[in-house]
Amino acid sequence: MLQNLKSQPSCSDPACEYSKSGFPLVHGQPVLIDFATSIFDRDAYRRHNGSPLKRDVTLRSIGSRLHQFTFGMNRVAAFNCAKFLGLLKKVSGRPVVLVIGGGTIGFGTGELYNDASIELVGTDVYASQHTCLVADAHKLPFEEKVFDGIWIQAVLEHVLEPHTVVAEIHRVLKRGGLVYAETPFMQQVHERAYDFSRFTQSGHRWLFKDFSEISAGPVSGAGVALLWSIRYFCRALGAGNKLSLLICLPFFWIRFLDKLARGRTVADAASGLFFLGRRADQAIDPHSMPKYYDLQL
Repeated sequence: MLQNLKSQPSCSDPACEYSKSGFPLVHGQPVLIDFATSIFDRDAYRRHNGSPLKRDVTLRSIGSRLHQFTFGMNRVAAFNCAKFLGLLKKVSGRPVVLVIGGGTIGFGTGELYNDASIELVGTDVYASQHTCLVADAHKLPFEEKVFDGIWIQAVLEHVLEPHTVVAEIHRVLKRGGLVYAETPFMQQVHERAYDFSRFTQSGHRWLFKDFSEISAGPVSGAGVALLWSIRYFCRALGAGNKLSLLICLPFFWIRFLDKLARGRTVADAASGLFFLGRRADQAIDPHSMPKYYDLQL
């Protein structure tokens, strides 16, 4: 348990090392990270907002706008967000939703943030106007079974141990609680030293083995993946981050070819994937995974 959360957050257990050293505050938000086991360092939270990378949290910079134009908007997330909210409201009049990686509002999540009936708890490894506390998802600073839903978009590729994070998600979700995740598959490294993993659709499903699947599939297809490759091919030849985006810009039309793609191979070449599931009491049988591949559309 914590004490003095708004002034000097610390552990209430005298035997805990954080009872004396406490936790930092960044922009008035408690940084509830176990620094002894985290990739993040306490000293980083004495500077700025604690982010190890420069970020455009408003997504209004020229670079962010060019990226959106080139790679397109996330219409899959918008559709799934509406579905996610509809399912939540069937079980609770005021659902409590945890957003992991909520320092920046994710594409397609406008309905989640604009719905006054949702109690939203935003977290990230840095503080922003969209977060209320800073946390490392490997050790979520919450009790068991407190959230009706969890939204984790474009985060699992940036954590050291995705299975540990998903286990934490399962722990803090109420029985039957919902999780929505989006994770890259065919994308290059985009957060430098803080980029670790990629998943096929089958791998993504196994990552959420302790959840029953409601729906899953590609977020963006082979066309978007090709745009990523063109940009990073240019970077490999020496073009910088900004120049490579400008070179890639004239090829934006390639992503529209994704609408023509059909069948099993769409997921095999997807740029990113999503999973919408419900907390289960028993993991799926590993013998089901080969069959799961054949059932993917």
